Amino acid sequence: MQADFPRVTIWHEYQHEKRNPQVSMLYPKGMHETLADGLRAAGAMTVRTATLEEPDHGLTPEVLAATDVLIWWGHMAHDAVHDDIVQRAHARVLAGMGLIVLHSAHFSKLFKRLMGTTCDLKWREADDREILWVTAPGHPILHGISDHVVLPREEMYGEHFDIPEPDETILISSFSGGEVFRSGLTWRRGMGRIFYFRPGHETYPTYHNPQVMRIIANAVQWAAPTAGAGASVFGNHKPLP
Repeated sequence: MQADFPRVTIWHEYQHEKRNPQVSMLYPKGMHETLADGLRAAGAMTVRTATLEEPDHGLTPEVLAATDVLIWWGHMAHDAVHDDIVQRAHARVLAGMGLIVLHSAHFSKLFKRLMGTTCDLKWREADDREILWVTAPGHPILHGISDHVVLPREEMYGEHFDIPEPDETILISSFSGGEVFRSGLTWRRGMGRIFYFRPGHETYPTYHNPQVMRIIANAVQWAAPTAGAGASVFGNHKPLP
């Protein structure tokens, strides 16, 4: 049965906050809890969190079965994520679970498996100003957003971004160093909807920005499975009478 509101699980490796005082000052309960607080304030969804050091990384079969949209943030511990958990989450995306991939999770095992490419890019951590330019006005993920969002300080990501051609490019970033980057991208894989959203380096207060959180909250509603959608049928099939 489809839940009344999307059931969201925020997965976060939760490592930087334990090692870097600058990060723990910005996110004293962890980035996952800041994201969770922002989404709960947005309403119309239920939110739980899961972290790397929990059993099964917090993504047990029961948790994933009760997840409509999985949000993923990882950076320094991609290789520590067990392959069987990646396979479990991958299967759920193909079966219809939505996936929102944030910032450096472009290098996560799960995203690279879904994309089938290196997902590599240029980067620089040097307090660049980032402007996120809207390229798809009226898209539901951008509801309530004007034609741009300014982040005074962020890590730079630059093209070429080695990904398959997106279904939609809804945001492009420009940086004070001159680079540009496709920063809001959508795909479908199987029955699942995927949104990649670039901002969110751990040493900047990006997830305290109301416009950033508005985009993520909108993306949850967009990525959630459609109520009443039928399941795919595979295998040998008898002809219709």
